[in-house]
Amino acid sequence: MTIKQTDEIKAYLKQGYRITAIDALQTFGCFRLAARIKDLKDEGMKIDKVMVKTASGARVAQYYSPSKVRT
Repeated sequence: MTIKQTDEIKAYLKQGYRITAIDALQTFGCFRLAARIKDLKDEGMKIDKVMVKTASGARVAQYYSPSKVRT
């Protein structure tokens, strides 16, 4: 049985990690992080978003579970 990307991302966020689209692609092979985040929000999971600047200067969305953030 394979674990769905949504479940993997949910577990990752619950561990307190933050995730961007490139993280999701590299870690889980997920090309559509925003869609998976919407699925999780529809299930009732609280997820917040901040915009962060990459080393190249691009601004990307970074998602996290506010009650589980690692410092």
